[in-house]
Amino acid sequence: MYVRRLELVDFRSYERVGVDLEPGPNVLVGANGMGKTNLVEALGYVATLDSHRVATDAPLVRMGANAAVIRCEVVHDGRQLLVELEIVPGKANRARLGRSPARRARDVLGALRLVLFAPEDLELVRGDPSERRRYLDDLLVLRQPRYAGVRADYERVVKQRNALLRTAYLARKTGGTRGGDLSTLAVWDAHLARHGAELLAGRLELVAALAPHVAKAYDAVAAGRGAATVAYRPSVDLDDPSADREALGAALTAALAEARNAEIERGTTLVGPHRDDLSLTLGPLPAKGYASHGESWSYALALRLAGYDLLRADGIEPVLVLDDVFAELDAGRRERLAELVGGASQLIVTCAVPEDVPTALDGARYEVREGAVTRA
Repeated sequence: MYVRRLELVDFRSYERVGVDLEPGPNVLVGANGMGKTNLVEALGYVATLDSHRVATDAPLVRMGANAAVIRCEVVHDGRQLLVELEIVPGKANRARLGRSPARRARDVLGALRLVLFAPEDLELVRGDPSERRRYLDDLLVLRQPRYAGVRADYERVVKQRNALLRTAYLARKTGGTRGGDLSTLAVWDAHLARHGAELLAGRLELVAALAPHVAKAYDAVAAGRGAATVAYRPSVDLDDPSADREALGAALTAALAEARNAEIERGTTLVGPHRDDLSLTLGPLPAKGYASHGESWSYALALRLAGYDLLRADGIEPVLVLDDVFAELDAGRRERLAELVGGASQLIVTCAVPEDVPTALDGARYEVREGAVTRA
């Protein structure tokens, strides 16, 4: 799989730009602030319908414009597919596949399989559990696009359940005698257990498959300096941490019943996959709080490379993007990384200094300057 052409209209700093990309290595060179990351951010958005840099869509639209458009031509097994997305802040995005309107924007997921490593990924190691949950769910959808619907259904249930609990909480705070109507809470409990079990099962299966790839990738990047391990940490007690949906649903149901009084007191849902975490360990210690900057950077890179290797092991050949990664690595790690990723069907690298990119990754080169991209 590779991206043959990317076109942007009113996306970030670009009023209009188009670039033809090649299979194999592609290096985007430009000073900081010239728009290199905006290009790979657009590709990441096509793959995940999300930005790795901001939480909302509004900053993606160029100042003064009402909407942004991303057009991406993907080649897979010799077949070309055009993916088009229109981003309208405050409204549902519109999508087209092969010039035909998609019923929902998420129907384009799976058209482009892409793994993106960026400096922001340091938060996978140092940040809150939400960063690691997002990493897992994005990879889960890349691996099996149907999980986009599971994820959306689960998030909708949690939102509705939280609204119900919050209303009851506020009613008590303002002196309401009945403390709000919770008669439908049992219905939402059942929905949460069903959708939560499906999402939890997918994550457990994913982490089990991912773990050996993380260990291997960290060992390769860090040259054997420490062993990296990952483990899933659910918010509920699981007698058997398998991916059996029925058992997981029963565990969630029991945990919801046990947490009922605490949830009513706090006005929020305290049980479910949205409270889980991915444990990252380096040697005998947790990576968060103990790993150095270099170790944290290597661990974050290993997580992305592990996802890339897992997709390849599944028979998926994703596009690999390394955004401003080589500037943070010493010469030895640069060469080891180049050896690891040199065989990618398509590799897109951004850099400010061309000499930072190992010669083994020489390929198509592009100059990025103030809203324009030209082939060098």
